[in-house]
Amino acid sequence: MKKEKLVLAAQKLKEADALLICAGAGMGIDSGLPDFRGPQGFWKAYPPIAKLGLAFEEMANPRWFKERPALAWAFYGHRRNVYRETVPHEGFQMLLELGKSKPLGYFVFTSNVDGQFQKAGYDQNRIVECHGAIEQMQCTLPCKDEIWDAESGAIHIDADRFEAIEPLPHCSCGRLARPNILMFGDYNWLDRRETEQETRLSQWMAELEGARLAVVELGAGKAVPTVRFFSERAMRKYKGILIRINPRDSDCPSTGISIPMGAVEGLQAILQHI
Repeated sequence: MKKEKLVLAAQKLKEADALLICAGAGMGIDSGLPDFRGPQGFWKAYPPIAKLGLAFEEMANPRWFKERPALAWAFYGHRRNVYRETVPHEGFQMLLELGKSKPLGYFVFTSNVDGQFQKAGYDQNRIVECHGAIEQMQCTLPCKDEIWDAESGAIHIDADRFEAIEPLPHCSCGRLARPNILMFGDYNWLDRRETEQETRLSQWMAELEGARLAVVELGAGKAVPTVRFFSERAMRKYKGILIRINPRDSDCPSTGISIPMGAVEGLQAILQHI
């Protein structure tokens, strides 16, 4: 890793009027969250699903709530339990302090559904969760355009059978409930909450005309490139600087700065030069 890149990244962050934080699944790895990259990574986290031969893309499908609800809630219930027990790594605080120091503040755009930014103290009105959130619920039908907070209790799981134990979460209409997460092949996801978040982000970005924007992207891979596309569009539209921190997929446009490191290591390496 060339020191010149780290120094340049530090300089751009220091000069910026606003900070846009874009985060993918790799952001959570330093907090101890599992890496689902590729079937082997997913199956290592969920050995019972390896026996079924299902890839992440197949498991993260709403059809299981209809065909095998106990399996669906074992998967999402276990994830919710793990996310609740996870402590956000120090990189979250580094970025929050940096964002608060900017004249135009910060905003977060993330594909993660784990709620770690909120847990780390970020303003919930400055976060876009483009794929939804595991702490939000909706009806599986859905019977109405309603999203509600998940209950505080844990989902109990039979580890041997990898099935959630009754009672499973239900909607007020009596049907099974599901997390308000955008899944693969999902036509019933309610996007009202995400749309409201996007509106607040658009209002913030409308204030950036002529400002110096720094975009810090962390752990956003190419398999589902939503975050990468968004950070590159923001960089081009506002003529900002993109700092892409990623140990595997750090390649970026020629005007960006590639940092081939994990989230915490990369932030520490940059911020020590500020």
